[in-house]
Amino acid sequence: MLVRRASLVAAGLSAVAVLGLGGCDSGSDAKPSAANGPSVIVPGEPGEENRTLSAEEAARQRAEDDSPNSADVSYARMMIEHHSQALEMTGLAPRRAESAKVRRLAERIAAAQGPEIKAMQGWLETYGEAKKAGGHEHEHAAMPGMATEAQLRKLHAAQGKAFDRLFLTLMINHHEGAITMATDVKAQGNNIRIEEMADDVIAQQTSEITRMRTML
Repeated sequence: MLVRRASLVAAGLSAVAVLGLGGCDSGSDAKPSAANGPSVIVPGEPGEENRTLSAEEAARQRAEDDSPNSADVSYARMMIEHHSQALEMTGLAPRRAESAKVRRLAERIAAAQGPEIKAMQGWLETYGEAKKAGGHEHEHAAMPGMATEAQLRKLHAAQGKAFDRLFLTLMINHHEGAITMATDVKAQGNNIRIEEMADDVIAQQTSEITRMRTML
């Protein structure tokens, strides 16, 4: 009986050892599969073609070099125009809005986006990519959330409650467009500073959208 019991114990220990080794093998297999995730399309520098990198290569390149690519530059240029239209819209609120909440919201938006414009202009100058006047009309047309000229004329003409409602409607759409742009550059850009600015846009404007929806 003692001999048989010893044999059973030994067999059990062997099984545990095999399972332990299997667990280690499974863990080692999982690590390479995570590293070999989906490939990443990296926009090239201005004038250069896009490149396709593995997830591991993209992460390693980002850690080593965060020099701007074409997505970073386009984002900064377009977001300056996008924010500028928001400032035009908020500038109407003090004279035309009936709601004190709308006026305060407009003040907060202007107080945030004015400095952001200057930060992006400074970033472009640092990398020798300062925007040339009149050179990016196609980018303006492609920006999500931008109010049309007809919508802006209507906003300029509105007064009181009509202004409040139209302002909130247009600004919610405007913010949603900015969030789309910021999300895109986080996926396609390479510069850490631009990513930080995009994170700020997403966080702040998501919060403002929630607030504006309660005001409609």
